[in-house]
Amino acid sequence: MYPEVMVIPMREELTRAGIKETRTAEEVDAALAQSGTTMVVVNSICGCAAGRMRPAVRVAMQNSVVPDQSITVFAGQDMEATDRARGYLEGQPPTSPAIALLRDGKLVYLMQRFVIESNPPQAIAQELARAFNEYCSKTTA
Repeated sequence: MYPEVMVIPMREELTRAGIKETRTAEEVDAALAQSGTTMVVVNSICGCAAGRMRPAVRVAMQNSVVPDQSITVFAGQDMEATDRARGYLEGQPPTSPAIALLRDGKLVYLMQRFVIESNPPQAIAQELARAFNEYCSKTTA
């Protein structure tokens, strides 16, 4: 684990975009018990999270259709929350960073690290917007 002071800016990059941070298994369970579509962002300290995933998520959240709610867990920092979130990903291998969409607690879309690290932020944001349009129904004002 890294000192918390080092990861605060990485946490805040997503929370400033309106994504709720979940740091315990109970917070993850409570969020995923809500009906509708939830985006789960598995944050990470790695370079592909910093240079690709977080910027792409911020852009995608400006799409006209977004998830009903969005949460984040931080791999390598909030172990319990990350393990619980990964448990909802129905047998998919754990990767970080990763971005998942769940509808009523069931996985409907997953973007794993190999996709994130091999695409520029613009392409990731476009793919997320496409997934939002397909799986989500909440429109922004």
